[in-house]
Amino acid sequence: MTATHANIPEELQLLAVPVTELSPYHRNPRTGDIEAIAESLTVNGQYRPIVVNKGSQTGRLNEILAGNHTYAAARQLGWDRIAVTWVDVDDDAAARIVIVDNRTNDLAGYDSKLLAEVLSEIPDLAGTGYDRESLDRLLDDTSLPETLELTSDGAGTGAVASVDYLQWGYLQWESKRVRITSEEVEALNAIYTKFVDDTNSDLGFGWHVLQQAHEEGQPA
Repeated sequence: MTATHANIPEELQLLAVPVTELSPYHRNPRTGDIEAIAESLTVNGQYRPIVVNKGSQTGRLNEILAGNHTYAAARQLGWDRIAVTWVDVDDDAAARIVIVDNRTNDLAGYDSKLLAEVLSEIPDLAGTGYDRESLDRLLDDTSLPETLELTSDGAGTGAVASVDYLQWGYLQWESKRVRITSEEVEALNAIYTKFVDDTNSDLGFGWHVLQQAHEEGQPA
C-alpha cells in the first residue's frame, strides 16, 4: 500500500514513529470496528497516542498494548507514521494493560438522553461512530412521550388525573418527535392495517399517509 500523510495534530507530531516499526499485541482478545476507527482518524485525526511496550523485558520489541485497532485502521488508511507513548514492562504488566484498557471501555456507560441531545446538535455525524439509523434508534430509546394528564379522574370529581402507564405513542422523523393521542393511534392503526392488507408490505406507508393527507386537504 502506498504510504499517505498521517492526520496527526501538531501537538503529537513529536511522538510519531513509523508504523512499520510497531507490532500488534500477540494475544489481543479484543475485536474492534476498524472501519469506524478509520473514519474517525480521517475526520478527527489521531487525537491521542497509542501505547507501545519497548519490550526489553518481554523480548517482543515495540509491541502495542493500547490502540491495536487504531494502529490497524491507520495502516488500512496507508499512514506511514502514528503517535506513540512508550512503556517498558514485563509480560504480566503488559497483559494487565491490554486487559484493563479493553475492560474499562466495557464498564463505561452513557447518559443516553444527553448523548442523543449532543449527537442531534452535531450537523454532521461523520467521525462520531454513529450514523442516522443508530441515532434514530437512540432517540427511540430515550425520547418516549411524557406522561399524559387526563382531564378527569373518571370518578366524577372533576379532578385532573395523571397515569404513568398511559403513553399512546408518537410520530418521529429525523430528530423531531410529536406525541399523538389515542384517537390518532387508532386512526393510524386502521390506515396501516388496510395498507398492509392491500400491498402485503409496510414499505411506503409513510408516503401513503402523506399523500392521503395531501389529497384530503385539497379544495373540493
